[in-house]
Amino acid sequence: MIDLFRLAEDSPTVLDGYIDLGTVWVARDVDGAIVGHLHSVVRDGGQVCEVVNTAVVPAWRGRGVGRRLLEHAIAQACGAGASRVELATAAADIGNLRFYQRCGFRMSRVVRDAFVPATGYHEPIRIDGIPLRDQLWFTLDLSDDDRERS
Repeated sequence: MIDLFRLAEDSPTVLDGYIDLGTVWVARDVDGAIVGHLHSVVRDGGQVCEVVNTAVVPAWRGRGVGRRLLEHAIAQACGAGASRVELATAAADIGNLRFYQRCGFRMSRVVRDAFVPATGYHEPIRIDGIPLRDQLWFTLDLSDDDRERS
């Protein structure tokens, strides 16, 4: 399962910082093999559910696995009384930017130079030919009427 976490997190140092926190949900195929996961952490006194790591094995992408995992986490957050769900992704990852917006999330802030050696990302990384540098945060307001339009 740790391989799935590494699909979404390039820094072992950063992964070590949250791997033992929160809740992990998994998606399995008919044979029971794990094909995706979503890891979330509740913070700010239960008001925020932060998705800290999520990935779907490449052969299962595009089949709705990630969306169903995210919808499950959102439902759990709503049921627990959270006011919003937050997550961050690489600004260079065009696929993730499209996916999260299609799921109703809105961009909320940019963290410049989030993926540099000083923050635990030692190797130069390119995603879709774009250098990995900045991080984009997304928010889904659980009381927002905009959720109905996603």
